[in-house]
Amino acid sequence: MITSLILASVLSMSPANIYEFKMDNIDGKPVELTKFKGQVLVVVNVASKCGLTPQYEGLEAMYKKYKDKGLSVLGFPANEFGGQEPGTNAEIKEFCTGKYNVTFPMFSKIVVKGEGIHPLYKWLLDQTEDKADIEWNFAKFVVGRDGKVIARFHPKTAPNDPAFVAVVDKALASK
Repeated sequence: MITSLILASVLSMSPANIYEFKMDNIDGKPVELTKFKGQVLVVVNVASKCGLTPQYEGLEAMYKKYKDKGLSVLGFPANEFGGQEPGTNAEIKEFCTGKYNVTFPMFSKIVVKGEGIHPLYKWLLDQTEDKADIEWNFAKFVVGRDGKVIARFHPKTAPNDPAFVAVVDKALASK
């Protein structure tokens, strides 16, 4: 009885930070997110056939500008919104690198809303005040160097939006 209570308690515990997750990269190889420990992360669900897809350009520009200061952008393709990411991981990779010259880490397609939501996105949502579902493609989470969510931004918030950049700058300034 006590053993089952302990097991139930352990299973219901939410990860303390993003570093407790292991994800498959766009090539299907497992990546321990501890690889990004101590960095500021912008976690974003992406899609290739969305009106917001040009945000790839701004996300890549932000990554190039700040990566030497400790920023990583992590792209997670998802197909929950209007079927706007129908491709395979290989097709998504070809699109991102070919059209937008994406060099930031891209991961395998996952579910970010509804039935089958990936535990990473469930955790991200649980870390926000309103805990509301992802609204659309290109929702952004800023994760601090401690691996905890600092802020969430609406999909229409451009990567060069002053409020978004200010949160990233402040996170990068903290040690």
